[in-house]
Amino acid sequence: MASLSLAPCGLKPLSLSSNGNRYFSMASLSCHARSLSLSSSFSNASLFSSSTGTFSQPMRLSNKSQQRRGSLVVCEAAGSTKKPDSAAKRLRQNAKRRLRNKSRKSEIRRRMRKVFWILNSLRKKKDATPEDIIPIEKMISIIYSKLDKAVRVGVFHKNTASHRKSRLARRKKALLIFRGWYTPAPEKSAAMSA
Repeated sequence: MASLSLAPCGLKPLSLSSNGNRYFSMASLSCHARSLSLSSSFSNASLFSSSTGTFSQPMRLSNKSQQRRGSLVVCEAAGSTKKPDSAAKRLRQNAKRRLRNKSRKSEIRRRMRKVFWILNSLRKKKDATPEDIIPIEKMISIIYSKLDKAVRVGVFHKNTASHRKSRLARRKKALLIFRGWYTPAPEKSAAMSA
């Protein structure tokens, strides 16, 4: 036999129990019997005895309830105000940040490609001079600052930025060595062994 215990009007808890092993709870602002979402078999008032607070048949609740770990929780509240939808705001923020991060990444990639292209063309150029490297160094310093900013705002990991800076520096140094504008110092281990 299922029993129904109603709280005094104005209180929220409303609990149902069946053989002591299952507990039901319902949050409601009013304590009227109509606020229960019962199936059609309990629509008849003769099934509920108001003097004893019990039903004459086993209770079945409507589909507005959720079964969880051996207990049934009725999730129906009357008169509750809806909170602002923070998930929709989070989606809008993510979309805006995704575009900003994508443009930052593509700008750095585009600038790096341009530097690599100029370095390759300078390598093939017959009458190249050491002054031709000055605009490339300015472009590389701009890329360095862009990479630092990207790390600061969280677009790149610091190791990624270091790796890209290293790529630029290696390519520039390789060109300088190829052209003879720079001669690397001998390594200490090679100098000691000789």
